Parts: sequence; C-alpha cells; structure tokens
Amino acid sequence: MENARKHTDPKWWNDGHNSAWERTKEALHRDWEQTKADVSDRGKELNQDVGDTVKQAAGKQAIPPGDRPNPAEWDEVEPAVRYGYGARRQYEGRDWNDELEQDLAKDWAGTGDSSWERVKGAVRRGWDGVKRAVS
Repeated sequence: MENARKHTDPKWWNDGHNSAWERTKEALHRDWEQTKADVSDRGKELNQDVGDTVKQAAGKQAIPPGDRPNPAEWDEVEPAVRYGYGARRQYEGRDWNDELEQDLAKDWAGTGDSSWERVKGAVRRGWDGVKRAVS
C-alpha cells in the first residue's frame, strides 16, 4: 500500500480558493503534459505554451476538454506546416528521427517568431502530410 500524505486545507481556505484552484489546476496540468511532450515521449502534444497557461488560469481562455489540443488559427500554424511540407521534399529519403529534428530545429531558428518547441508538432504534421499525399 502506498504511503500517501493526508492533505488538510488551512483554516483560511474557502470556496473561492477552490473555484480558482480548479480552473488553475487544469491549465497547469495541460502545461505539465505539454512540457513532458516537449522533452520526452511521455506527454501529450496540446499546443500549449505559457501564454495559454496564463490565460486559462486567469479564466480568459477556455480550457479544451481532456487530451484535445488548444485550437490554433490556420494563420498561426501555416508557416510551420509549410516548413514541414518543404522539409519533407528537401530531405527526401530521410526518416523523422532525433537527428533530422535537430537539423530542422537549426534551420527553423531564423525563420519565425515561434520557438521550435512551439511549432515542432505543426512541422511534423506538414512532414507527415506530404508522406500521406505521396503514398
């Protein structure tokens, strides 16, 4: 049996704290899952960055249900999808792996305002989209 620590709220904790915590907890959980996806294969790609987390925690942006990624406007993701599409044609014959991803991250570094971590999922979608279209 696991030795779980019993948690007791402080005396000043009230329903307002509970309500704010529930909203913030979901935003932080999504941020945690995105961080794990960014640094390992254990997380979930949720299109979540710190801006999303702050807006969601403040109640200024809706939190999508469950494992659904944050919606992105096409204008925001099109440059990264386009880049992935072009990369697939440029690096024909290569498989997506850590080495290729490092090469693509270096190439991306000077092309847009978004970090590689923010766009790599969309780049991969562009890369995979070409693969499906050609197959």
